Amino acid sequence: MKLPKSHPRYESLRARDLIAKGIKEGITSIHGLMAHGRGEAFDYLLGEKTSKTAKKSIESAAALLSSARYPVVSVNGNAAALVPAELARLSGLLNAPLEVNIFHQSKKREIKIKNHLKRYGAKNILLPSKNHKIKFLESNRKYANPDGILKADVVFVPLEDGDRAEALIKNGKKVVTIDLNPLSRTSKKATIAIVDNITRAIPLLIKQLQKFRELRLSKKQLEIIYKHHNNKKRLNESIKLIRKSEYMPQNLP
Repeated sequence: MKLPKSHPRYESLRARDLIAKGIKEGITSIHGLMAHGRGEAFDYLLGEKTSKTAKKSIESAAALLSSARYPVVSVNGNAAALVPAELARLSGLLNAPLEVNIFHQSKKREIKIKNHLKRYGAKNILLPSKNHKIKFLESNRKYANPDGILKADVVFVPLEDGDRAEALIKNGKKVVTIDLNPLSRTSKKATIAIVDNITRAIPLLIKQLQKFRELRLSKKQLEIIYKHHNNKKRLNESIKLIRKSEYMPQNLP
């Protein structure tokens, strides 16, 4: 569908089309479409814009990723459909591999996601190995690449499910996530949760990474930035924004 950019919900409708296209191309699962709809509801309440709180979290996330020994970017079907070029750019900036990881098991879909990312310029793409597993996890997302997530000290997991985010933390890794739901287990368990739409957050994250690179900050300076991040406080700030939304009843306790 051709969308006029003047439409007040242009970005939202464009994202829906990208997810629908991803399903047709075998990149995204039908379950991913439902998950996207849940996130879109929270985005609506957040005013469909990046809050000051989210921007602070993005700065913290950029500092953590920049100072990581071995960062890895995890990619599921929705992320691949929505921001493939941005993920490729992020991978290059961080010198970090992209690792395909999906909930609904399908080697065919994993390969399609890999080829899709390649078309958008990604160079270093890993697939999960059936011979290697993340401890404390039972779902299909327990499979990981020994040169990717299993080796990483910091894992960027946009659009994540809570059980794996929790398992990665238990495995001693730091986790950065993007989740529009500040009440989700993913947001609560992550080291740094960015409560924003992935289509807005990753371009801003890339800009912040570029800024840090230009400033040539030391690892110690970067650590000072991200260690000031209080995830619980930032999530509470996002919840307050939702409660104050013009679309929410204002007589709530």
